[in-house]
Amino acid sequence: MSKKVLYTFLAVLVLLSLVLSACGAPAGEEPAGGETKLVGISMPTKTSTRWISDGESMVKEFEAMGYDTDLQFADDDIPNQLAQIENMITKGADVLVIAAIDGSTLTDALAKAKEAGVLVIAYDRLLVNSENVDYYATFDNFGVGVIMGSQIEEGLDLKNAAGPFNIELFGGSPDDTNAFYFYDGAMSVLQPYIDSGKLVVQSGQTGMDKVSTLRWDGIVAQARMENLLSAFYTDKRVDAVLSPYDGLSIGIISALKSVGYGTADQPMPVITGQDAEIASIKAMIAGEQTYTVFKDTRELAKQTAVMVDAALKGQEVPINNTETYDNGVKVVPSYLLTPFSVDITNYEKYLVESGYYTADQLK
Repeated sequence: MSKKVLYTFLAVLVLLSLVLSACGAPAGEEPAGGETKLVGISMPTKTSTRWISDGESMVKEFEAMGYDTDLQFADDDIPNQLAQIENMITKGADVLVIAAIDGSTLTDALAKAKEAGVLVIAYDRLLVNSENVDYYATFDNFGVGVIMGSQIEEGLDLKNAAGPFNIELFGGSPDDTNAFYFYDGAMSVLQPYIDSGKLVVQSGQTGMDKVSTLRWDGIVAQARMENLLSAFYTDKRVDAVLSPYDGLSIGIISALKSVGYGTADQPMPVITGQDAEIASIKAMIAGEQTYTVFKDTRELAKQTAVMVDAALKGQEVPINNTETYDNGVKVVPSYLLTPFSVDITNYEKYLVESGYYTADQLK
């Protein structure tokens, strides 16, 4: 090979190396020679449409950033979720995003994740009793409860009406830390009215130890509402029902309709809910459910992806709360998104105009 040809060849090699180094690697990928990072996404169940939406939204966000994803649903079965998470660790997941069925049951799996150098994000349900939780992405859960309490305050016009009004209280699943924030937030508004006698709980059942609903099960809520009606409301009207989730609200509505509520002579009580599920929006349009709380899971998925991407790149992770979420071992750095009150007057704005649902889905 002549010197001229050799110099030309070497020049081409140098130029090629400069071009390659300038290109860099896409988000979610290691530099040349590395592998695309894997995000394991563990959702609790498919029985609630919101978790399906959460999972699909996260897959979309992470894959747009260049990450691989492994989305699993645990069918509300704790051993199943544990096995799925351990399998994700074994497959080499770099990140675990976990919406736990029971946030206290994954301590050993989280320890394994820590040993493997896996980043752990608690997603909308706090992982408790473990130091191996890096961040928490959620909504302002106490604020969700405040919205529900305020909805009842508005629906009954408690600030101005004389009362008294009868109310029954429902709580979420006792193994979900969010359920306590929802209940406490609602009661921060309602308790003064109960104390003054303007609101009356005819059953006397208050406190999460008495009103919780295991696994957020609508059938359980329906059965309890039926029992309350037959035991305490044969000659009285229930004016409001605090329900912290749309799936419970639908069960409660069924119980009420079975004894004659929902007619001109016996209108539905004020009924709250959460998650803006299609069945409840249809019930709202039909005049059966009064309110729900909308939490835009698309935004939560997007925020989670941003937090993960920043953490993996060694950048500052966006958080806006370092005080609220003590998991029993540590205060988990969190990002809280804003929930919105939805009723018949504004559901189109929040749900249809935003593209969350189509108008046809709500017919």
